[in-house]
Amino acid sequence: MKTRKTGFTLVEILIVVIILGILAAIVIPQFTEASNDARESSLVSNLQTLRSQFELYKVQHLDVYPWEDADGALDGSDNIINRLITKTTEAGAADGDLGPYMQEVPTNPFVGNDTAVFAAAAADGVDWAIDTTTGAIIDGRP
Repeated sequence: MKTRKTGFTLVEILIVVIILGILAAIVIPQFTEASNDARESSLVSNLQTLRSQFELYKVQHLDVYPWEDADGALDGSDNIINRLITKTTEAGAADGDLGPYMQEVPTNPFVGNDTAVFAAAAADGVDWAIDTTTGAIIDGRP
């Protein structure tokens, strides 16, 4: 009586590994593209949130943005973020009845930290830069 051994040959295993490698090479770039699309979508959503909250602040604070003083000039203080995430008075001082406008400044999915500056241009490693002359929000991507 002859016993038969069952199993895969080396050639069969190599063919399966090659087929899996080809399938992986096709599928992985699609996941990378979907990941970038999700980051881009998150970025657009965060920019819309920032813009709308800046405009709401301006409406409630006598046409003054959070980075401006009462005369509309650039306010050099470090309290700009605090004006957005805490309650303020109509003049922008703390402990008022207006706001808060955000729980926190949203992060930029392409940079990944939670910093924001209010200057004429974005610096390296900064999520957002708000151009204080035009009001444009600059994405801090490298």
